[in-house]
Amino acid sequence: MVSYTAGPDDVGLRVDLVIARETGATRTLVQRALKAGSVTVAGEQVRASHRLELGQQIQGDLPEAIFSPPEAEDIGIEVRYSDDRLLVVSKPPGLVTHPARGHETGTLVNALLNLGEPLSGIGSTRPGIVHRLDKDTSGLLLVARDDAAHEYLVAALQRREIERTYLALVRGKPPAESGTIEAPVGRHPVKRRKMAVTPGGRAAVTHYRVLGSAQGAALLEVKLETGRTHQIRVHMAHLDHPVLGDRAYGGWSDRMAELGLTRPFLHAVRLGFPHPDDGRMIEVTDPLPQDLREVLEKLGLELYP
Repeated sequence: MVSYTAGPDDVGLRVDLVIARETGATRTLVQRALKAGSVTVAGEQVRASHRLELGQQIQGDLPEAIFSPPEAEDIGIEVRYSDDRLLVVSKPPGLVTHPARGHETGTLVNALLNLGEPLSGIGSTRPGIVHRLDKDTSGLLLVARDDAAHEYLVAALQRREIERTYLALVRGKPPAESGTIEAPVGRHPVKRRKMAVTPGGRAAVTHYRVLGSAQGAALLEVKLETGRTHQIRVHMAHLDHPVLGDRAYGGWSDRMAELGLTRPFLHAVRLGFPHPDDGRMIEVTDPLPQDLREVLEKLGLELYP
């Protein structure tokens, strides 16, 4: 069953694309379901090309054959924390978090299934997944082992009780040693695959602290108060200090090749969260990957001065 409410990030997108993204179904099969009227928007039958408006309800049934549950794949991931309710894993760069259009296999979910561990929402396209990281961002992700733990952790995330800390290397140096960026983030008005600071976006808050600077770059510790799509990358670009290596938001130049940087310099280094059993705070850290360490060495920057 499909039950989804269009949010700010979905405004202007084709309904078939959104359903395919949210369910893992192929666009062809989603289009057939829309044409048959088994899935409606705001209670009405619409074309697959219908552009969504804020708050529109997508509801209906998709045939069982539409779903392609992910399968286990031998993809190496490291577990940083484990107990009987949850896991914390280190996502390597280049790995999509869960199956989606264009990335039906080779995802973190496929790697998790290969661990042979119990996961929440088994049978769905996103078993265990509490939150996401961008494909080329590395670092820590929470994974729930059962549905109750999943519900608890998602609620904690919404209450802003989960602490997410990143290391980011940006162009130039922010004028203040620390600061807060509070600017709404939504879908780019023209380039729909990108996000942007826009008046119609969702509230987004990012805190940063400068750890060091050298050769026209600054290493930042960044903490998320909210978790919008591409939030750190968009906020830093908004300050005119884009994340180095980020081709989408202005952080790419010929110098990146000299530094050996092939992806955005962004790593989820620390995760703090209340435990589903008793609310006690758990903190997990993840070392900076070797490719990013080598970039810092070339710049003469220390990880934590």
